Amino acid sequence: MIVETIANPAGFEKLRNEWSELLEASDSNCLFLTWEWLHTWWQHLSEGRRLFILTVRDGGQLVGIAPLALRARRLIRFLPFSALELLGTGSVGSDYLDVIVRRGVEERTVRTLAEYLAAKKRMLDLSQFNKGSVAIAPALARRLRERGWKSREALFQICPFIDLSEHSWASYLATLDWEHRHNFKRRLRQITKQFAVGFDSVVSEAQRREALDALLNLHDMRWRERGGSNAFHTPGLRAFHEEMSRLALQRGWLRLFLLRLDGQPTGSLYGFLYDRRFYFYQQGFDPRYEKYSIGLLMTGLTIQRAIEERAKEYDFLRGDERFKFHWAVAARPLGRLELYPPGARGSLSHHAMRLRGAVRSASRRLLSHVSAYKIRAAKGTASNAGGRRHDPSLRHPVADRADERPGLRRA
Repeated sequence: MIVETIANPAGFEKLRNEWSELLEASDSNCLFLTWEWLHTWWQHLSEGRRLFILTVRDGGQLVGIAPLALRARRLIRFLPFSALELLGTGSVGSDYLDVIVRRGVEERTVRTLAEYLAAKKRMLDLSQFNKGSVAIAPALARRLRERGWKSREALFQICPFIDLSEHSWASYLATLDWEHRHNFKRRLRQITKQFAVGFDSVVSEAQRREALDALLNLHDMRWRERGGSNAFHTPGLRAFHEEMSRLALQRGWLRLFLLRLDGQPTGSLYGFLYDRRFYFYQQGFDPRYEKYSIGLLMTGLTIQRAIEERAKEYDFLRGDERFKFHWAVAARPLGRLELYPPGARGSLSHHAMRLRGAVRSASRRLLSHVSAYKIRAAKGTASNAGGRRHDPSLRHPVADRADERPGLRRA
C-alpha cells in the first residue's frame, strides 16, 4: 500500500469522484464526510490551516482517505505545537467525522496509516467521531499506542436519533408519549384553522435562495433579543451554507423547508437527506408566532416527510436538548481522541492540552456562576418593579430551544 499526502487545493479538487466512490464503499458513509461538505468547509472555514489529506492506494485503487489538516500552533490558547485534525472541525458543527476506509481492507489500511503518521510525530486531534460504531479513528489510535503514543479520549457530545426503518407516520406517532402526540395534533389543527398553511421543501435554485435568506433572517429574529446566535454569525459560515446548500440541491440532498402562514414566511427548517438519513441541521421562526409552537410543528412535519421519502433514520445531530427526546429515544455518542507522539514534544503537548482543558472548565464554571447571579438580579429587579418578567422556562417544553442546533448556539 502506498500513502500520498495531498497538500494543495488542486489535489483536493481532483479527488472528488474517487472520494465519493470510496465513501459509498465504506462504513463511514455520511453527509459530513462527503467531498462536497469538506471541500466547501476548506474553502470557507479552514482559518489558516494547511491541507494534509492522506490517501492510501493498493495497486492503484484508492482504499483509504485520512481527511486531515495541519492546525497552526496558538500559544494564546495553550497549543505550543501544530497538530493534525480532521477536516470539518470547528463552529460549522460537522458530526460523525472519521477516516474513510474501503470495506474489507480496514486492518491493512489502518496499519499503513499508523506507520506513516508515527513517522511524522505530530499530535493528532480527532474529534466528533461516532463512538458507537465501527469508526476508524479508535482503531488508528490503538495502532499508534502500540508504537508508544499516549492518548486521551473523551465523550464529545451525543446525537439523538429516530429509527424510522419499520414505521409509517401513523405507527411512529403511536410510539410517542400521549401528551406530546396530542399536543402536536392540537397545534396543527389550531394553525390550519387560523391560517392558510404552506410547508414545502425547495426544488429550484430560485426557491433555495429565497428559503435560505428566510432561514437566516428568521434565525436572527429568533435570537436577536437573547444575545444572538453563532450558527450563522460570520461571513465565512454564511458563505459555507450558501455554497453547500447549492451543491446539496444539485445532488438531491437538500431538504430546506419554508413554512408560510397566509403567504408570509414564518418558519424554516434546514436539513439534508443523504443515504436514507434525514439530518436535522437548524431551524428558525418568527418569534411573534412562538405561541403556535412553530418549532414543534416543523419538526413533526419533517419527520412525516422523511417517512414518506422512506428514510431509515431521522438524526437530530449533536446535543441533548430536551425537545429532541420528545421525538427520539435513542442517541449515539460522539468521541474525541487526542494522540501524542513519544518524546519531549508529545509530552509537552499532552500537558498543554490538559492545562487548556482545566482553564476552559474553570472559565465555564465562572461564567455559569456569573450568569446565575445576573438572572437572580434581573428577577429581583423585575419583582421590585411590580412587573411580570418573561421567564423562558414557561415556554412549552417541546418548543424550548427547538430552533437551535446544539454546538451552534448563541455565544
